[in-house]
Amino acid sequence: MSRLSRKIRNWAVEALDLPGDLVFDLPRLTMIGNKQLLVENHQGVLHFSPEELQLELKQGILKVEGTELAIRTIMPEEVIIEGRISGIKYEGVEE
Repeated sequence: MSRLSRKIRNWAVEALDLPGDLVFDLPRLTMIGNKQLLVENHQGVLHFSPEELQLELKQGILKVEGTELAIRTIMPEEVIIEGRISGIKYEGVEE
């Protein structure tokens, strides 16, 4: 992303009170206890097993660890994971 477009997006977020996750395509995670996780703005599943899920993000990888993990719902930009979630790790790429 160019420096000018980043400044314009930052201005839009502040001046127009827009959510940053929409403007910058950032992932949004909603977790219910350690049983369910909703991830929005993902780019696809890289790896899945009952112990680990790796999602590709626009700027990195999201790793979800646990036991008895299952993908309950998957859509082009949204996924719901259920099971016993023990950890979430974001490996981002800095711009």
